[in-house]
Amino acid sequence: MELAKGIEASGASMINTGIGWHEARIPTIATAVPRGAFSWVTKKMKGEVSIPLCTTNRINSPDVAEDVLAKGCADMISMARPFLADPYFVKKAMEKRSDEINTCIGCNQACLDHIFVNKKASCLVNPVAAHETELIIRPVEEGKRKRIAVVGAGPAGLSFATTASSRGHEVTLFDRDSEIGGQFNMAKLVPGKEEFHETIRYFKKQLEISGVNVRLNTSVTPQDIRGFDSVVIATGVTPRKVNIPINITTTGGGGGDKVKCYSYIDVLKNKVAVGKSVAIIGAGGIGYDVADYITHDNHDYHSTAPLGIVDNTNVQNFLKEWGIDSDVANGGLMVAKKSEASSSTQHASERKVYLLQRKKGKLGSTLGKTTGWIHRTNIKKRGVEELSGCKYVEINDEGLVIEQSLVNATGKADKASSSTGGSDKTKHVVRRVLPVDTVIFCAGQEPLRDLHEPLIRTWQHRSVFLIGGAYEAGELDAKRAIDQGTRLAAEIENARTGEVYEAPIEMGHQMMKFVESVVYNKK
Repeated sequence: MELAKGIEASGASMINTGIGWHEARIPTIATAVPRGAFSWVTKKMKGEVSIPLCTTNRINSPDVAEDVLAKGCADMISMARPFLADPYFVKKAMEKRSDEINTCIGCNQACLDHIFVNKKASCLVNPVAAHETELIIRPVEEGKRKRIAVVGAGPAGLSFATTASSRGHEVTLFDRDSEIGGQFNMAKLVPGKEEFHETIRYFKKQLEISGVNVRLNTSVTPQDIRGFDSVVIATGVTPRKVNIPINITTTGGGGGDKVKCYSYIDVLKNKVAVGKSVAIIGAGGIGYDVADYITHDNHDYHSTAPLGIVDNTNVQNFLKEWGIDSDVANGGLMVAKKSEASSSTQHASERKVYLLQRKKGKLGSTLGKTTGWIHRTNIKKRGVEELSGCKYVEINDEGLVIEQSLVNATGKADKASSSTGGSDKTKHVVRRVLPVDTVIFCAGQEPLRDLHEPLIRTWQHRSVFLIGGAYEAGELDAKRAIDQGTRLAAEIENARTGEVYEAPIEMGHQMMKFVESVVYNKK
């Protein structure tokens, strides 16, 4: 407020109250931040200055913008990323077509994450953004219209089907599940990722508008798609099998196994009951999502309330969790009472969770550049124990048995553990039993493409394509999946079997990675 008065006195005609910066220790614009979470800051300035006030941060739909204005928080609304997601945002809102808006989900994966590694900014849900002169979606030429089968209604299949159909191709979309969305239907259940509901809503509307023939609850065989000119396989991924010996006995009285073993699909999609002590094998994006999901308690700031408005309860819980003082009594930071636990444990989950990875070094290295720290901070607050350099020995009645290569200053192994050898005086392989009742496998994925080989053998004169996770399973990359689907759809009538269409990697990024590798090797 003091700054605002000085700015007004200096002659400014309006003030925009954008909150935070990427070096801040508080999330300000990521998906994990509730909608309109900082509009209260702008409202505090109302009446302190006479010039118009503009508010921003996580305002991504007309409903949210109207809600903020109606509550008297600001005179104007500022947006940036929502216009990357949908350049026709304002036009659609004015024409009462808000349900057709491609909503920004606040992921940062193709905009800010790109900027920080010297790539062109674009958008995960709209790969045409900043590629308008090279990725052109135009009507199909007369005589080149095709009958196309798309197998899989995840992000890759949806982006292809809606784009190809909007161009004039006749598209039929198959999926074995009862709803569209694929892996997004699991992602939307993770605390802080509720915005994926919006992407599914958008694609559902686009299927309707573009006239795609949708056939759900359908498992496809090569015989089912004999009448099509082309087939696009977008069947996604399947969890990678983990080769860990399992030596578990069964308890009496129908109690089942003493230690339960599940995949992340069992937990997120099938809603199996998870025990009080859990080991998560795999510390990639899915491992962190599962850790967040199973340590998520009712007091946290995520809810199932409608996404279209600013939920004040969610906002207040968010401010409390991250130590933000909305009364601005202490410079904007809360002062913890002596009776309160330290910030690292005050949000700890009642469930004991271990997050493990095979490779040494910091966990979460593959997470988003501008959002990964939020996920890592969240699970630390919840008391999750992170372990790297793990060798998985076996799963038995006592829990998960692991071995770790540890180094300490004295060259002696931890007295509480037993060393299994090693000639290096400062390195010890320590065996440890994690006393868990549940093991969840999140150790990567493999492409699911059972249809591919049979079709290649039998469709000698027709085109077959792999996109999304069926093409490459690494880290369930929705950005790549939607990009590949859109680019293939723009060229499908001229494409040849096996061709892959995806965004080029900019020369600046390649040079930066080369320099980094040289510096790293020298170190």
